[in-house]
Amino acid sequence: MNDGRFLTDGQLEHLLQLARKATPTPWYVRHLDDSDAMNLIAISTARDSGQGERFPNFNASEIVAATLVQAPRYVDIADGKWDENAAFIAAAASAIPLLVEELLALRKTRS
Repeated sequence: MNDGRFLTDGQLEHLLQLARKATPTPWYVRHLDDSDAMNLIAISTARDSGQGERFPNFNASEIVAATLVQAPRYVDIADGKWDENAAFIAAAASAIPLLVEELLALRKTRS
């Protein structure tokens, strides 16, 4: 019986479906510049070049999400953990589907 502390198989399957519908991984953290040459930290389908490209000199169609857009200040989490959040999002996009599949397989062997 599920007492609410664990995800049900149905919830895990739903999470797996969401991951499969999302933009394919791997995802990477990109350090770019926004329109006023301030920081733009993004999650991208392309690796970071190390050049800190400024818009429009990067392909916006490769950007999945952003954790910092300073000018104008559209995305700017109060705790300043832009890099940490971007790293987690990129890692989780690849790891979560694998973890869900492994958990579902383990549950099947226990039943």
